[in-house]
Amino acid sequence: MTEKLKRQANLLPEKPGIYLFKNESGEIIYVGKARSIRERVLSYFQPSPDPKVQNIMAEAVSVDFILTDSEKEAAFLENNFIQKHQPKFNLRLKDDKSFPYLKITCQDRFPGVYLCRRVENDGARYFGPFSPARSARTTIHLLNKYFGLRPCEEKIPGHRTRPCLEYEMKLCSGPCVGFISEEEYRKNVDNALLFLEGKTEKLLTLLHQRMMEAAENLAFEQAAHWRDTIRAIDQIREKPKLISVGLENADIVGLARKGNEISFYVFFMRRGKVIESEEIVWQEKEPKEITLVLKNFLLDFYSSKEIPERILLPLEPQDKKELEYILQKKRGQKINLIVPRRGKDREIVNLANRNAEFLLFKGLAESESLLVLQKSLGLEKLPKRIEGFDISNTGGEESVGSMVVFIDGLPEKREYRRYRVRTVTGPDDIASLKEVLERRYRKTIEEGAPTPDLILIDGGKGQLQAAKEVLTRLKLPSSIALIALAKKEEIIYSEHHPSGLHLESTSPALKLLQHIRDEAHRFALSLHRQRREKKSFASELQTIPGIGPKRLKILFSHFESLEEIKQAEQSKLQTLIGRQAAIALKNYFLQKNEF
Repeated sequence: MTEKLKRQANLLPEKPGIYLFKNESGEIIYVGKARSIRERVLSYFQPSPDPKVQNIMAEAVSVDFILTDSEKEAAFLENNFIQKHQPKFNLRLKDDKSFPYLKITCQDRFPGVYLCRRVENDGARYFGPFSPARSARTTIHLLNKYFGLRPCEEKIPGHRTRPCLEYEMKLCSGPCVGFISEEEYRKNVDNALLFLEGKTEKLLTLLHQRMMEAAENLAFEQAAHWRDTIRAIDQIREKPKLISVGLENADIVGLARKGNEISFYVFFMRRGKVIESEEIVWQEKEPKEITLVLKNFLLDFYSSKEIPERILLPLEPQDKKELEYILQKKRGQKINLIVPRRGKDREIVNLANRNAEFLLFKGLAESESLLVLQKSLGLEKLPKRIEGFDISNTGGEESVGSMVVFIDGLPEKREYRRYRVRTVTGPDDIASLKEVLERRYRKTIEEGAPTPDLILIDGGKGQLQAAKEVLTRLKLPSSIALIALAKKEEIIYSEHHPSGLHLESTSPALKLLQHIRDEAHRFALSLHRQRREKKSFASELQTIPGIGPKRLKILFSHFESLEEIKQAEQSKLQTLIGRQAAIALKNYFLQKNEF
């Protein structure tokens, strides 16, 4: 199951977004955010002492993702999904406490500005959310300082006869003591609202000037203050797409098409938050107008789904008015099919489109690179099964060979094999390669082992010729393609390209071949290192009284490394090599302080 999950992880995008681990019943058990979804998810496959990671990997059988435009946007979406789905391994963010908002109580005679955690339908204006929370507090400070909005909840009129400390610090205009009229205060509120709506060009220019002046005067603390203020304003201008303070309900539909295959991606926004998504792939028997495909999809999709008041679409469906009438009749209330042209709505539709495009890519990712590889090498058929070989040794000693298997462009680690070279002495990579290929493909003849579509050899013309000789001698099918990839120049040699083929460094075909070659090298090198270590500790153990060649062979057959022998139970060692030899072994390690 872990191997299948890792194959899924290898297909994830190296883009920002959230990832969702799911258990066998499809329930979300963990939601996380990342700058690179693929890198973050693959990190879960590394050994970890963290019990939470271990528990997630023990239960997870699949991993899904949602792309966002930034890591900050991913943080907002992560929060939405955790609060909606309450995954068992997410300990943070499960309560109602969320990212902070700014609230301006426009329903009051003298509105104040406050930090809050929840948007309510109470007549106030809300802005945000903000991440990190300190940027919200910085923004409140700006509104107090530049627009004189009050930060308190003092009753107006009240009993106060003199202004508070906030007024003395020029962080309030003093409406509670009549230092500003209601009309003038309302103008300040309107200007503050324009500022919060992103109309901040003049203010930013002024703040940049002040920051540079402070830096030139070596007033670095002051410069840092203006820098943080500018960042807070930039955050105000950057409107999050996946959270809306309007508390609206809307579905956002994205689509992508490749041939007769069409993918749809739908975001569900409820009370201003995207809390769920759904992905659907359609196969069309015959090509149809995309507008008609979209119409048919919407009719089918909303035959069993709740219909919100707004549906945002990437393009206008065929017979839009008729479609609106059908959906409106089913809902029992008015609905709007909207094709946004600009602004936040257009941005979230574009994000849905990107997720739809990657939904197609998820199914085609492997075959895309394989198709390019087939075309580049002039292969008869798609190389669905590729076997890669490498030889590793040090000065001709402890030579080992490796075979890695890639199916549909992804590693199939259960089929990896390593070979200890038996018949070759000295640093002869070509002879070692011949032995390894002979042993591997004799199995195809004798035991009916799977036949590859493509064999990749790490090396150049000499290695290619040696491999060809082995395959010819074994009378393997001529349909098996054979290539060699030279390391330094990254040149591909084959029967069709005897002088070498150069592919662009960005070619998905070359990247796939490099991945296979590097994986074969890594796999061979790990065995070679093990053998060198064994040889090293063999010579070390032979100095212990009672440990001769016969007992060494027994130890090697049961333990992979010196560390394993050190950690072995004394009773097990006695069973394998006898009581006296086991005691001598223990005493040896004790003297070296290694037990």
